[in-house]
Amino acid sequence: MAGLIDLLNSDLGKNLINNASSQLGENKVKTTSAISTAIPLILGALKNNTSTQKGAEGVLGALSNKHDGSILDNLTDVLGNKDILTDGAGILGHIFNGKQQNVAKAVSTKSGIDMSSAMSLLKMLAPVIMGYLGKQSRQKNIEDANGVDNLLGNLLGSGAQKEQSLVTQILDADGDGSVIDDIIGMAAGGKKKAGLGGLLGGLFGK
Repeated sequence: MAGLIDLLNSDLGKNLINNASSQLGENKVKTTSAISTAIPLILGALKNNTSTQKGAEGVLGALSNKHDGSILDNLTDVLGNKDILTDGAGILGHIFNGKQQNVAKAVSTKSGIDMSSAMSLLKMLAPVIMGYLGKQSRQKNIEDANGVDNLLGNLLGSGAQKEQSLVTQILDADGDGSVIDDIIGMAAGGKKKAGLGGLLGGLFGK
């Protein structure tokens, strides 16, 4: 994922990593790895949700109301905000069907950050990603469930089905660790995803 590396090395990308690292008490290398792992998993879970009409309408409703993209204007200031973390916890509980601990474990194992840090990072990232999607939905005049599903599909690119399947495996994991090998393979950058690069570009302002 050359595009991902470039974006994480941009000024705003470094700012996000530095502040997340400081908030979490984790080093920057591990924080970067954790962010790189977490974003596709959150997107994949959202794509799973929008695969049904009801789920897509629910995501569209959230994007149309609460998540207008304003969070992107001051990422540095909001990462540790208690209200943002509470919002993030709610988003995670919904899109991961209450099994976000499994996702945190996968992020922790891949990146080397501890479980508590992985969960906090997921809570930070979820509202930011929703804010980006909300901004995109307005710019593209998305007004129906199919539009939301297509937006997520485009962001995930050719790896959409793989990442959706991977999310399902993680949520169903029995703790034997076998799914982690898939996580490592995915996050190591077997495929370049232009859509994911575009998302990160929007998040980091590049």
